[in-house]
Amino acid sequence: MKKNGLLFLTLLLNLNLSYSQTESEIDLLLIGIAETENSKGIIKTEQAEKIIAFGEKSLPILADFFTDSTLTKVKSECHERNLTKGEIAIIMADQIDRMPYALLTGVQNCLLEFCKDNSNLIEYYLPWVNRDGFLNFKEKYISWLSGEWIKNVSGKKRRERKKIIKEWKNTSR
Repeated sequence: MKKNGLLFLTLLLNLNLSYSQTESEIDLLLIGIAETENSKGIIKTEQAEKIIAFGEKSLPILADFFTDSTLTKVKSECHERNLTKGEIAIIMADQIDRMPYALLTGVQNCLLEFCKDNSNLIEYYLPWVNRDGFLNFKEKYISWLSGEWIKNVSGKKRRERKKIIKEWKNTSR
């Protein structure tokens, strides 16, 4: 009985340590991206490639940064201002798995107008995200991740994504 308890405790500690290591690593990568001069170059950075390589398991971790209002050097030509660290996290999350923009921002883009020559499609919606509040956006995003996101996936992928969300919820409390 004691061996099972010790094994469980060891596994739990390893899970928490691996999550925090990933969170701190993503934080460092976001800080590196924050040195980019132009928002169009975000996804071309080595740091962005590393975050994208983490894949879907990084999405809830990136969501933790959505409310970070630290200003960066990244200039958005689309909005003629510097982006925050949270906005960069939103852009990175959208690069990993495209968001349902109308659902999360409340803006239907029927004309498909986006920032010209910019592959960061979510960047167009940042003024609406800002207007509604980044915390509200984060809550909608997490709700989408744990609900709608999973409904569109089946089989082994669905189980993996459910596990990612469950682990994130358990470690973020």
